[in-house]
Amino acid sequence: MGEYLVRCLGCGRIHPPHALACENDDSLLRTEYASKRLALRGDLSGLWKFYDWLPVKEPLRGSGEKPVTYKSEGLARALDLEELYISFSGYWPERGAKMTTCSFKDLEAPPTVERMMEAEDARVLVVASAGNTARAFAQAASAVDLPLVLVVPASGIHRLWIDGDLPESVLVISVKGDYTEAIDLASRLEAHPRFVGEGGARNVARRDGMGVVVLDAALSMKSLPEHYFQAIGSGTGGISAWEASHRLLGDGRFGRRLPRLHLAQNSPCAPVYAAWTGSMLEAGRCPGGMYDDVLYNRKPPYAVKGGVREALEETGGEVYGITNQEAREAQKIFEESEDIDILPAAAVAVAALLRAARSGAVAKRDLTLLNITGGGISRAKEELKMNYLKCDIEVSPSAFRSESTSTSYSDLLAEIDEILGRRG
Repeated sequence: MGEYLVRCLGCGRIHPPHALACENDDSLLRTEYASKRLALRGDLSGLWKFYDWLPVKEPLRGSGEKPVTYKSEGLARALDLEELYISFSGYWPERGAKMTTCSFKDLEAPPTVERMMEAEDARVLVVASAGNTARAFAQAASAVDLPLVLVVPASGIHRLWIDGDLPESVLVISVKGDYTEAIDLASRLEAHPRFVGEGGARNVARRDGMGVVVLDAALSMKSLPEHYFQAIGSGTGGISAWEASHRLLGDGRFGRRLPRLHLAQNSPCAPVYAAWTGSMLEAGRCPGGMYDDVLYNRKPPYAVKGGVREALEETGGEVYGITNQEAREAQKIFEESEDIDILPAAAVAVAALLRAARSGAVAKRDLTLLNITGGGISRAKEELKMNYLKCDIEVSPSAFRSESTSTSYSDLLAEIDEILGRRG
């Protein structure tokens, strides 16, 4: 196995390998790998090729595709950029992309599930998601029959599918509210002895899994990029790119400077953009009317040690507030120039690149990496056996907002037990 330590970025304390938080402060934990040079495992496939920089003892069977990195021609021509590379996470067989969930969340779910199994934790895993993360965890959990409770806002239920037979071990709770209310209910479940949360941004397996985007790109580009573009909700993907870039600097073969992070959110529902720029967040309107509501997270890991703000400050980064019209235009340009469909969230990243190229913030010959965090759904629908998960339990968040609702909470726990028990 790849040897590693888990260290608190605040107090410096070394923690057990499966820890999610430090008792001394609110800082993020980070992995420190014994191997300082990036080496691919030729005996493994997909993201597991980067096994030495993943916090697991072995690959999760039946899971773990990786993104593909290629030098753009079509979009590069449209934007007049000579050194534009694209990391594509999705389903695009001609390019070798085989992520059946069509999202880069496929990078975080397998190592997270494997890490939990290695901890021999018998509790039921709980995951809150606006849709894409839930899809990836459902796919990974179903591969090993891991009991999983997905807590998803009602607006995200249509995003839940897997490639293959519907898993008996996965239970779906639909929340009549937004993503934050789904997170709140999931947090209450996680406080119960029977359940455990996956940790979100605090889980090093999630972050190191997403960091594979930068690792794979650096091998293709023979260097770290000068600019890195990605659309974000919580900003965890930006943290992951930053951390992976630090490891590549330590390798010594990929350059001496961190990429500048260009993170994009869907304005006006853009908490990270508001925090970074000091602008107002029109919370009352959100997430309704967003180009993609998966990008809305009211509680991002922004100001914590090792969080989004620190990543932006160290890289001289920028955050963009992208309008629906900008995203719509960008999606059209990308799909026409690259000949593949992309998810709306990825279009927000393209719009940020478009704005930066037009303003001169990215020069013609700058080495640039665009993270297309999801795409190829049209191809997947044509070629894959996509089965949609159904809602098992529907709840109203107002029923669980105070201790006086203990009866409703007990009823929910009993219903979860009954369904999972019935399914064996």
